[in-house]
Amino acid sequence: MILLYETLDAKRNEAFILELQRFAEFELVCWDAWDEAGLDVLVAKFKDQTVLFRCRRPVAARILEDRGVRIVNRAEVNRIANNKWLSHQLFQLLGVPSIPTFREPQEFPCVAKTVDGHGGQEVEIVESAEALPAFASEVIFQPVVSHTADVRVYIIGDEVVGAVKRSSDSSFKKNFSLGAEVERFALNSIQELQVLKIARAVKADYIGIDFLLLEDGRHLFNEIEDPVGARSFYQTHEENIAELLVRHIEKKYT
Repeated sequence: MILLYETLDAKRNEAFILELQRFAEFELVCWDAWDEAGLDVLVAKFKDQTVLFRCRRPVAARILEDRGVRIVNRAEVNRIANNKWLSHQLFQLLGVPSIPTFREPQEFPCVAKTVDGHGGQEVEIVESAEALPAFASEVIFQPVVSHTADVRVYIIGDEVVGAVKRSSDSSFKKNFSLGAEVERFALNSIQELQVLKIARAVKADYIGIDFLLLEDGRHLFNEIEDPVGARSFYQTHEENIAELLVRHIEKKYT
């Protein structure tokens, strides 16, 4: 099998790559040429193979898939998960509770974020129209929602394999990579039902789904992550998510 990363992401995820390679014979390919010529090379190299696609490249994923390369996750997952507006529309379609999201600010202060940002980057609280950030990508706006923590749920196929509660006293951003505290979290039956409803709708093999925990006990879905990082999972769980992912891929695709 092929394991595809962009070069910088491969360096940041070296530990996870090594774990995957413990359980299967993955050929690691680091790739940064996403123009037409570069994609032609990938198609020739990967045609009729299974590729664990660990890149945030929806257009490239679609091209590879349309030309005979089996992508895990499939291209449509990459497209929806890497566009927060599309993810919000999916939440609405499925009828799960989610953070109100708009194309234009409805009030101030509000949260402004790019549709394709990740890892807590390009997310800001904006106090006025004059303070709107000059992001290069498309921006969406959400109200500032008071919450106690957020939760990332890890799903492989049709199974929730774990969830991590992330909290921070110093920032409204609760990303582990930005210093949030993490602990293992047990979903209630409603949360698990709704998480699986989302995962099954996009037909994902391995994703993360994030929701906020509100002060009154309710929750609001926020984002889908593909590719999803597993650092906080390893901090809080005994299970090896790399092994679980490999066994799922082997069962489904080989």
